[in-house]
Amino acid sequence: MHAVLDAFWRSLVYCLHPKVMLWSVLPLVLMVGLTAGLGYFYLDPLLAWVTHWLESMNWMQLLWGWLESVGAGKLKTVLVPLIVIVLLTPLVLVGCLLLVATLMSPMIVRLVATRRFPDLQREGGASYLASVAWALFSTVAALLALVITLPLWLVPPLVLIVPPLIWGWLTYRVMAFDALADHASAQERRDVLHRHRWWLLGMGMVTGGMGAAPSLVWSMGFMAVALAPVLVPLSIWLYTLIFAFSSLWFAHYGLRALALLRAERAVAAAAATPVLVEAPILEAERL
Repeated sequence: MHAVLDAFWRSLVYCLHPKVMLWSVLPLVLMVGLTAGLGYFYLDPLLAWVTHWLESMNWMQLLWGWLESVGAGKLKTVLVPLIVIVLLTPLVLVGCLLLVATLMSPMIVRLVATRRFPDLQREGGASYLASVAWALFSTVAALLALVITLPLWLVPPLVLIVPPLIWGWLTYRVMAFDALADHASAQERRDVLHRHRWWLLGMGMVTGGMGAAPSLVWSMGFMAVALAPVLVPLSIWLYTLIFAFSSLWFAHYGLRALALLRAERAVAAAAATPVLVEAPILEAERL
């Protein structure tokens, strides 16, 4: 627990490092540009599809009729964009995670290693392409898990457990791998991930919950739709900062765990090495 909290506070301090703040600009710009570009080409068809989907439901027709009878018929034009925003938020969150993992994490790990673990040897157990492939595979698995578990979200207790668990698993898989990719060998990485898997999963769930916090800006309801041009970039910026902190947290914890693992193995190897004692050489008896 001490190691987790120590890495947590160190990561908060490192978030204020000028390099970290500068590196966070690139994922932010790319994600805002990507969101704006996709919205320009596909937002209107998506809004039309959601509108058609809602109108195909009989109970929604009753709701529209009731809203119009009480003079609130214009809420229909605001409800559709709000639904679209809520549906796209998980995709934006995943996009920010992938951009931070692929663009920022390698530089963050090098920063932490240089400043705190300068003597930690780099084994190069995983290449950059391997890290990207690992992140993509984990993301696809997490998205499939989210889709499969959607019915469970209707159960009040499970909606507070299942999504954070999935996001935590995804964050743990991606960030822990990136933290050890350059410095640990493949076997060392497996050993660290196995030995510390529950702590790493807990860290992933905490940062996954923090990653969902920016989504609370949409709890403003209909006001959020009017402020969407401001709230969308603000949410993306918050996502970027949270995942940058996550990368720092896993880097501090993972590299320390790796250094301790190597120290333990060095002590064990030294203890297992037999001590050679030279026997006294007896002069041959002369006949």
